[in-house]
Amino acid sequence: MNNIWVLDDDKSIRWVFEKALGKENLPFKTFSNTNEAINQFNHEKPSVIVSDIRMPGESGLTFLTKVKTKFPEIPIIIMTAYSDLDTAVSAFKSGAFEYIAKPFDIDKVIEVIQQATSESSKVKEVEDTPEISPEIIGQAPSMQEVFRSIGRLSQSSATVLLNGESGSGKELVAKAIHKNSQRMDKPFIAINTAAIPKDLLEAELFGHEKGAFTGASGLRKGRFEQANDGTLFLDEIGDMPMELQTRLLRVLSEGKFYRIGGQNSITVNVRVIAATHQNLESYVKEKRFREDLFHRLNVIRIQVPPLRNRIDDISILAQFFLKNSAKQLNVEPKVLSTEVLDYFKNLHWQGNVRQLENVCHWLTVMSPGKTVNIGDLPSELKNEPVSINDDSMSWEQALQKIIVKEIMEDTPNIHELFIGVTEKILIEAALLKSKGRKADAANILGIGRNTITRKIQELNIKK
Repeated sequence: MNNIWVLDDDKSIRWVFEKALGKENLPFKTFSNTNEAINQFNHEKPSVIVSDIRMPGESGLTFLTKVKTKFPEIPIIIMTAYSDLDTAVSAFKSGAFEYIAKPFDIDKVIEVIQQATSESSKVKEVEDTPEISPEIIGQAPSMQEVFRSIGRLSQSSATVLLNGESGSGKELVAKAIHKNSQRMDKPFIAINTAAIPKDLLEAELFGHEKGAFTGASGLRKGRFEQANDGTLFLDEIGDMPMELQTRLLRVLSEGKFYRIGGQNSITVNVRVIAATHQNLESYVKEKRFREDLFHRLNVIRIQVPPLRNRIDDISILAQFFLKNSAKQLNVEPKVLSTEVLDYFKNLHWQGNVRQLENVCHWLTVMSPGKTVNIGDLPSELKNEPVSINDDSMSWEQALQKIIVKEIMEDTPNIHELFIGVTEKILIEAALLKSKGRKADAANILGIGRNTITRKIQELNIKK
């Protein structure tokens, strides 16, 4: 096996790779910049390259492009601490084997390297990266998965099914898939199947001939024809009537359909991206959604995460929305105080990113000062429930969320309340463990016997 090359200007990162690769008995060489690696090509060719994006001098993406042009068979794994959709798409379009966001699990990276050594990358045509919609912002791991999927789909026309709650940004993801596909210069047509009455939806999708029904005064092309050679985004596909599901299945299967009242079939080449907040597997079991259509749509599935699962993105999203609103209203952008940002991170955000955008617009209009404080928030936001997910947070984080909510609701004597409740829970649990023996309970808690006796009396604890 040839050497595995690791390029990173961070000495500590190189050290981590040296230890991990050495432990696996994998031959390696490390470089602090791309120039060192390029010069090394005069002496040898690596089996795999792992490269950071941002380094002094030439960027990792430029290096990736150069290497893949001359040596398309070398797998290159790109890693970066500044992950965004733009770099993810650029990396995959330029031929990256994998895209890894820092910080990473080194054991998982080693697995990727081992996989890369057994495969050879195919030469991919390097295209200029199109402008990415700035609304798609995210540093959270769940959004990195979405960016990675968009990057991989850039060379494909496969049907995509987007799952995600209302307001999570499914249409933005669909637009990004289209903009970064080979159909980017063709139409992107979006339709919400739940927003159109059942009787009109068929004509909306497939069009109609003149005189096909009362009021059809002329020929009208449907959304499928309008999206020919491009992308058709079908939002809320789970709400599509069963009889229209049958027609949709036929178009996906054959690429042909008839306008309402038409005699001649129309052939189209349309990439379909469908989206839903429903559980389509359950709908299939309940006979509310055709199983064959589900499998036609479920070729590539992308889960768009809710805002509460990407808390780290709230700050940058809020900043973006505040700037956008300020630009629309021709005013100075508002700035969220630290207390407001902390409070935002503790909310459930039932309406997801759309709700955050609406709140930022409201604050731009209604907040009196440049800095937004807790008192400036809309009343309904102060009453919104906090999000507590036992599977994804520590008990300290869960407790913090509860306390922040109580403080926002002006609960009196908050310090005394929580200290008293916490002490009572601790002592009761210790007494339960010690079967009521105070001395043993005091030892469990690491406090004196006199202290626990006094607390039992103060807190009215029943042994």
